[in-house]
Amino acid sequence: MFSRSAIRSLACTRSRILKSHGYATVSSHPDSNYVTVVEVGPRDGLQNEKAVVPPSVKAELITRLGHAGMKVIEAGSFVSPKWIPQMAGTPEVLMSMERLPGNHYPVLVPNMKGLENLFALLATENPPSPQTPHHADPSVAPLTDEIAIFTAATDAFAKANTNCTIVESLERLEKVTERALAKGLRVRGYVSVVVICPYSGRVDYRKVKEVTRALLDMGCYEVSLGDTVGAGTPADIREMLEVVMGGDSSIPASKLAGHFHDTYGTGVANVLTALDMGLRTVDAAVGGLGGCPYSPGATGNVATEDVVYALRGSKYKTSGDFEALAHVGDWISTRIGRRSESRAGRAILAKRERERLEHDKGRDGGLAESISAKL
Repeated sequence: MFSRSAIRSLACTRSRILKSHGYATVSSHPDSNYVTVVEVGPRDGLQNEKAVVPPSVKAELITRLGHAGMKVIEAGSFVSPKWIPQMAGTPEVLMSMERLPGNHYPVLVPNMKGLENLFALLATENPPSPQTPHHADPSVAPLTDEIAIFTAATDAFAKANTNCTIVESLERLEKVTERALAKGLRVRGYVSVVVICPYSGRVDYRKVKEVTRALLDMGCYEVSLGDTVGAGTPADIREMLEVVMGGDSSIPASKLAGHFHDTYGTGVANVLTALDMGLRTVDAAVGGLGGCPYSPGATGNVATEDVVYALRGSKYKTSGDFEALAHVGDWISTRIGRRSESRAGRAILAKRERERLEHDKGRDGGLAESISAKL
């Protein structure tokens, strides 16, 4: 567990940052049952593919997702290509993708070097103004207005992922967060392996809560809790959230998001459990893209299409055109040489293909009858 002095230090840092920069967190949606689906396919999904996807394909994927109604799309990562070659070319992606007004295109920034590279890119945009810190034209979305930072709920996973302990990672991230907030960027946090760690087993949910609190105290507007292995059940997710949101120093559901991999097929069920617990933000990847290089056996994220379909007819509302997303999932899966892992996406495309064949058959039959009558 973290020392009280370390937690107090983070809390003081957050208070100083927020007051000095007038930082405002994202306002809640007026509809209490609106669910924000954060599309993580272009980053968390593609970074785990064996082949390196060209920046032009990534940019087109983000553009297609925007036109399919997704409002928050993770666009890439400012990490060293030496460690994650699949994320090379993120600057080119940001510069060439179509950015829709009102949308957000967060990027993952693991350290100060990555943040400096992002700042250098942002400096190439139109000269900033006090009203629009990162773009002179408010009708055009900036390259990005948000970064994501990440750590883990176990030291074993943190060391495998970032070669440092949880406390060491938080110390690094505190500096990154302070600089990002000072530049007017929003900061979102990720906590990996909140249920089961592939190296140390079952996770202590109290540790999840402490790490989450530390990220919020340093200035993150929201923390996404990741079942990285994808082995969590709805019962696990409920128990974990009860610990994180309960007891002393409770964390409100409005500050949390769910990030569920679908290794054991419980992704959608876990999403619905999180929503039932009060969360209103979940991460998903079109076509079920993803995995985790540091989590042996982990498959992709829960598919965006499956989440959007599951919310149909429920009390929950969300953005995203289900059929358009199914086509996007099929398109990117084909481009990288795999099938879409979205069950709902495959089902609707198969249905539409059957309808097309039946229509063509009927049209050909009618044409044949017409020709026969004329003879």
